[in-house]
Amino acid sequence: MPIRPLSETMVNQIAAGEVIERPASVVKELVENALDAGATRVDVATAGGGLSLIRVTDDGSGIPEAELSLAVARHCTSKLTDDINDIRALGFRGEALPSIGSVSKLAIRSRTAEAENGAEIAVDGGRVASVRPAPANRGTLVEVRDLFFATPARLKFMKGERAEATAIADTVKRIAIAFPEVRFSLSGPDRSTLDLAPAGEGPEGRLARVAQVLGREFAENSLAVDALREGVRLDGYISIPAYSRANALQQFAYVNGRPVRDKLIAGALRAGFADVLPRDRHPVTALFLTLDPALVDVNVHPAKSDVRFRDPGLVRGLIVGAIRETLARSGIRAATSGADGMMAAFRADGAAAAAPAWPRGDTGVNAPLWTTPQPARSFGPAGGFGEAMQAVFETARSTDMRADASEPPVDLLDRDLGAARAQVHENYIVAQTRDSLIIVDQHAAHERLVYEQLKTALASRGVPAQMLLVPEIVDLGEDDAERLARHADTLRRFGLSVERFGPGAVAVRETPAMLGEVDAGQLIRDLADEIGEHDTTETLTRRLDAIAATMACHGSVRSGRKLRPEEMNALLRQMEATPGSGTCNHGRPTYIELKLADIERLFGRR
Repeated sequence: MPIRPLSETMVNQIAAGEVIERPASVVKELVENALDAGATRVDVATAGGGLSLIRVTDDGSGIPEAELSLAVARHCTSKLTDDINDIRALGFRGEALPSIGSVSKLAIRSRTAEAENGAEIAVDGGRVASVRPAPANRGTLVEVRDLFFATPARLKFMKGERAEATAIADTVKRIAIAFPEVRFSLSGPDRSTLDLAPAGEGPEGRLARVAQVLGREFAENSLAVDALREGVRLDGYISIPAYSRANALQQFAYVNGRPVRDKLIAGALRAGFADVLPRDRHPVTALFLTLDPALVDVNVHPAKSDVRFRDPGLVRGLIVGAIRETLARSGIRAATSGADGMMAAFRADGAAAAAPAWPRGDTGVNAPLWTTPQPARSFGPAGGFGEAMQAVFETARSTDMRADASEPPVDLLDRDLGAARAQVHENYIVAQTRDSLIIVDQHAAHERLVYEQLKTALASRGVPAQMLLVPEIVDLGEDDAERLARHADTLRRFGLSVERFGPGAVAVRETPAMLGEVDAGQLIRDLADEIGEHDTTETLTRRLDAIAATMACHGSVRSGRKLRPEEMNALLRQMEATPGSGTCNHGRPTYIELKLADIERLFGRR
């Protein structure tokens, strides 16, 4: 078959296959066009999950009548200068409208502020009609009907109407977070309406918009992030460790105001929360990266949801460092969801809130009671719950576990976790502050403390290594072997000794003693893959942290062990001084706080 040029319609349909994946893709492109036009209000209406109808109306600057025909022509745009590296608008490729028109029945009606009358243009399966006058308000109305009617094979890959409608709602919410000063509304045939009122500008407006989208509960359980490194700014909000989700659907990331789904950012989030959340739990986040457009490539894919950073190590390090610093600076906080669930359980109607799906871990509930003190392994003065620090918990059982019945010390009432008043069911410490009641899971809390002490000891003293009788030779690609050699000093600090062994191979001479018998070849290959992708050695760190978490679980105060008042207060004070102690190593909360006002409300005092 001879080489021949494709028709304009065929070219647009091919482009539509990349740009228009599903109805939510159409909504994304049209809403971004409205925002680029300076709209202060964007209204979206759909039917049939967006397959039957998508209508987007805005009050932006509008399209002049003379430019309507260009708006539906490929690679025609008003948003791009001669410098492809200077992209400051959400759209810039000039492909969205012609791609949509090639697979649907598209109509655009628009009027500028200077024009007395509006104009309209229609595109039916790629066939463009002439521009004609039409009544219109200032701004633009874009109507898309019968999406993919011109490519019926694509319809077979669509999900149900409900799933497509959910994807559209998620798209609108994701964009709305970045533009808190704009009003967004979304309506469908079931009369359900999403209406996001303008929340204002600045940090207060952004937090208000985040609360509109993610709920008031997130705003109450979030921490503000603000960091700057080498011209790259990161700000936004992250949830406290005690407030997490079973999936990453509520993680929102933006680059220069553009919503993105980037693997580097997702990996940095996991790394930032690695010490306080298990791998099957995910934080809730809304983070905004702002940097010079020349330092990020948003032209990687026609959908513009993927980006590439010129210095990915800088961006990743900024995110990980900012998250860890924010968590460390925040002190100890309990999620309000735990208190809300407990309040619901206490209500007279017996309606209990659904319990959070916390990861199941060893709570020690079925462990035998200690009959003799079991000293924790000492890591010496450099860290750890050694014998000296553990001594307060290694006392004989007391026949009276109640705290002092007299008024607790005033200074303890002013502390975050207050003064211990009692131990109930030999596992829960009840403490009192001036305005709240604190209930602490003693095993979960002490587990986190021991874990942090173990990590501190390992970081300060290094990880003990065990020498292999026969070095293991691991064959790799030349690039992977070179990367591992560059990180040899870092790996040696974690007890892993590697060195070059000819071209494309490394020799493993020592492995971390904590790991016991380990498949050195698989460990090396995993590290090589991670270094190649992220330039980090976190695979080894995660394995060591998992061992430390297991040791902490078995070396902490068990459920069922009675504690004296001074022991309880010592545990509370160490929790206050330990970052991340609001959750245990398994991601479960270590304590719940009930405000006095809520308790009084239960008894009808308020």
